[in-house]
Amino acid sequence: MQMRTLFVFDIETVPDTDAVPSLTGFTDPDVEARRAELERYHLEITDGRNAFPRQPFHKVVAISFLEADIEREGPGEVYLLRELRSGGQADYDEKTLLQGFFQHFERIRPRLVSFNGRSFDLPVLKYRAMIHGIAAPALHDKTNKWENYGARYAADWHCDLLEVLSDYGASARIKMNEACAALGLPGKVGVDGSQVAGMFDDGRVQEIRDYCETDVLNTYLVYLRRQLHTGILVLEAYNRAVADVIEYIKAEMEARPHLGAFLEAWGTASGNKFLL
Repeated sequence: MQMRTLFVFDIETVPDTDAVPSLTGFTDPDVEARRAELERYHLEITDGRNAFPRQPFHKVVAISFLEADIEREGPGEVYLLRELRSGGQADYDEKTLLQGFFQHFERIRPRLVSFNGRSFDLPVLKYRAMIHGIAAPALHDKTNKWENYGARYAADWHCDLLEVLSDYGASARIKMNEACAALGLPGKVGVDGSQVAGMFDDGRVQEIRDYCETDVLNTYLVYLRRQLHTGILVLEAYNRAVADVIEYIKAEMEARPHLGAFLEAWGTASGNKFLL
């Protein structure tokens, strides 16, 4: 199957404190107390190694994505940037957010691109969809045994950069910020994931979405460099795709200042050399 749409995505989450009473029997209604209890539980079951909640115990507060048309040019591909945005309405509601995501996914059936999406983002989305009774048949279609969204090595269906850049664990699985530092990309701009819960508590959902969009941009730019390295993009197509990102940011940054901050940080990281 030849995908026509590239779909680069990222999610932001907060701990699901609603699940704590059923999980551990802890009934204190205080949110911070429940978060501490969730950490205590995960430290207990991992022998003190990891307090980070397992995938079902994350509430999705933002889903951001970049879409680009995939066109074939000779033996390779060309990507034409269409949009960068976040799902959801002004009033946050997880079920509505997930319904919108999966309805859109089912309609376009794109090539997915993520960073750690196979281990975290997609499992979280699946668990939360199950919680809300949302179906996603295309995501689970295994008509073709080797080429489908669940096939680990089918990078034309879901390219998880964390996996492909490490050759599926043959070398170290690096962090997004490490890849960006090596490639002259901005990486995190002003916010990191550890701040999301506090921002959510303060009602700053739009700021979380803005931050998530900059993570998507980083993911896309790393993906472009990987596609150039593999020969799927020729240099001209790579530079054209990067130029599209710059033009898109310039057209949007007055209304969306976080994009302007991203471009400025990108200039600093690259010595204002954006193209190769």
